[in-house]
Amino acid sequence: MRGGTLQINWHDQQPVLSLDFHPASRRLATAGADHDIKIWEVASDGSDDKLPTATFKYALVPNNTAHSSAVNVLRFSPSGEYLASGADGGGIILWKLHPADDGEAWKIHKTLLFHHKDVLDLQWSHDSAFLVSASVDNTCIIWEASKGTVHQKIEGHLHYVQGVAWDPLGQYIASLSSDRTCKIYANKPQGKSKNAERLNFVCQHTLVKIEYQNHDESKPPIKSHLFHDETLPSFFRRLAWSPDGSFLVLPAGLSKHSSEVINTAYIMSRRDLSRPAIQLPGASKAIVAVRFCPVLFKPRGSNPDGLFKLPYRVVFAVATLNSLYVYDTESVPPILVHAGLHYAAITDIAWSSDAKYLAASSRDGYCTIIEFENEELGELHILPGSKEVAKGNLTPETKKPVSADSMKVDISASTLKMEASPVAVGVRAPLLPTENITRTGELAEGNVTCENKKPVTVDSMEVDVDDNKVKEATIPVVAEVTPPPVPTKNSASSKPAKRRITPIAIN
Repeated sequence: MRGGTLQINWHDQQPVLSLDFHPASRRLATAGADHDIKIWEVASDGSDDKLPTATFKYALVPNNTAHSSAVNVLRFSPSGEYLASGADGGGIILWKLHPADDGEAWKIHKTLLFHHKDVLDLQWSHDSAFLVSASVDNTCIIWEASKGTVHQKIEGHLHYVQGVAWDPLGQYIASLSSDRTCKIYANKPQGKSKNAERLNFVCQHTLVKIEYQNHDESKPPIKSHLFHDETLPSFFRRLAWSPDGSFLVLPAGLSKHSSEVINTAYIMSRRDLSRPAIQLPGASKAIVAVRFCPVLFKPRGSNPDGLFKLPYRVVFAVATLNSLYVYDTESVPPILVHAGLHYAAITDIAWSSDAKYLAASSRDGYCTIIEFENEELGELHILPGSKEVAKGNLTPETKKPVSADSMKVDISASTLKMEASPVAVGVRAPLLPTENITRTGELAEGNVTCENKKPVTVDSMEVDVDDNKVKEATIPVVAEVTPPPVPTKNSASSKPAKRRITPIAIN
């Protein structure tokens, strides 16, 4: 593994606000406050002492003729045929890939105008047919990509919607807002359009507060918000689903224990999206973005008592305002930490389709690219029915979303030792210690105020990774993750549910 901040004038020394890798190549698209979108070719010469290189190919907005304001987010469609970009003022542009004499060209396909304020996040559906956007106007909009029309407008948030994520299995959409709530919308199809069920997303859960059991049993439980408020010094709260759709990771988490405040991210089990299942190790700064590696890896067997019972390992990156953490589903502490990378806040992160590169953008005008050696993250897990691929590469055929038939988050014992990952490495940051982490804490009872939900009992644990020290942290709930069946009947109203959900207590 090697990498660092590339000294390239990415966007005329303006903040780089978003970036994304093309799903079938190592082309990297970046968006900046200079109103421009640029395409780069990321490569490596194979030497151990040199950083990866990013070679400028072309700009999508020559002479700033498309976006007239800062471009806050861009995302390639899973098919690789489209690129969506969202900017200040509410404008969204769909770019389509066309063959050209010099290889390729991205041309404007549709201009989507319905948001009346800044667009902060975008996410494609797994089949590239729809796009969902999040805006400062407090709404999310589902767009039909081929027509460039509004399919559904989703309302309900009371402040800026700063992040949105579409379930790769097509069942859910999740949004995260500076009103300190996360909303989970479920697809309740209404009728049919051209022999296909018409998408209709309805609010199913709203995560707002959490209940902590008071150490003094004579006093009532302490209620606290799950997320940071609008004073979080970032425009983005980029949440993400795992590639198999088995769990969702929410950034901008806030955990209060007595007078101590811990910055965290929550992992939501697909089986129960009304409450957090796991709380990630805390960090010194707020977490602003999450991105999953598109490649699944074979289990290493380094921690048989891990939290996730999966036939493969899932790897994902978490960005705070000033650091980058990489986790996998076999260990509690991060397997990689990069600290002190930039002079200003990190804005976005992206993985290449073959898991060779991990990139991060920053408001200081620079990007960081980390390169992994072949099988450094692990051996590729080949899904049944998919073609085997070369080391360090992933063909588009293997990128189809898969469902986890029986994935478990196993936290059954109140005291359980778990080994830290032996793979922890970093750039500009010391290695994490690999001593045992012991679960502590008593069983706590909490209430989930939701339809058909009863009070449940959870086991608590907390892991805090701050200043490269591994401490005790909270992991809230035993959860078994299995994708629920997609409903085909019982149409529901498109209005979001007004009832708010109080997630499970964390002790």
